[in-house]
Amino acid sequence: MPGRAMAVLAVILVFLSCGEGGSQLGDQMITVGAHRLHIHSEGLGIPAVVIDVGIGSSSEEWQPLQKQLAEITHVCTYDRAGYGSSEFGSLPRHSGTVTDELHALLQGASVPGPYILVGHSLGALNLQVYAARYPDEIAGMVLLDPPPLSWMLGESYPGLRQMANQMTNEWQAQADRLADSSDPRALAETAFYRTIASEHREMFGESATLAAAIDTFGDLPLTVIASGVTNPMFGAVAEEYQQYWVQQSRAVAGKSTRGRFILVEESSHHLHRDAPAVVLEAIVALVRNVRGR
Repeated sequence: MPGRAMAVLAVILVFLSCGEGGSQLGDQMITVGAHRLHIHSEGLGIPAVVIDVGIGSSSEEWQPLQKQLAEITHVCTYDRAGYGSSEFGSLPRHSGTVTDELHALLQGASVPGPYILVGHSLGALNLQVYAARYPDEIAGMVLLDPPPLSWMLGESYPGLRQMANQMTNEWQAQADRLADSSDPRALAETAFYRTIASEHREMFGESATLAAAIDTFGDLPLTVIASGVTNPMFGAVAEEYQQYWVQQSRAVAGKSTRGRFILVEESSHHLHRDAPAVVLEAIVALVRNVRGR
């Protein structure tokens, strides 16, 4: 039996010997450092599935899949700092900070491991860093359209990099405009726009650097799902860039000796909305793999 499998089995046996007490279902606000994060848990069982969303997205988008997964195991969605019900966190917001906060959140919420990490887009970038930092806690990982690392590192498609920078600047400008308002709702939006502007900026900085430094995930069960529908916002190079993104996603799957790659030709970037059955099957397959059946 491989070393990772033996470690996961040991965690499962300890969990079973202690019962399922400790974790709380429903909503919790957990202190991580100087702020609190919101986590929503459903279902019972191991391994626990932990979901991280794309930039600017809501954890509520995952509720349909969460409810289906909760029929077979424990599953958690959460709001990153500055999102939803979570409080604003310190800047900058890069994957290293997010990873450490998520780790503290899961510990504070008494969510038992091992975890199957499920991340979409920026969430897929964050969770690669999590798996590298806390490998003994991870039983498997499903990544949906992880952002292309070589592009974010400035090695390709510089024109699209300029487009991304413009988006970051627009979000930052919106935050600055709202900061002058006396409306409490506008001030809450300020925190959100500051957060996503920082996350987006760091995608092309520290977050990409941290993920690119990961040479291998060893024998971690890993499924990478890529979308096949071209995004017209990328202009004249859209079709070429889509194929490049697919190749980059395939390369991430190749970082594990147990990597699996799935291309969903008919789906846009939002795989959890366009192809929920494919995403659900991939997660359930990993849950069953960990349980040995």
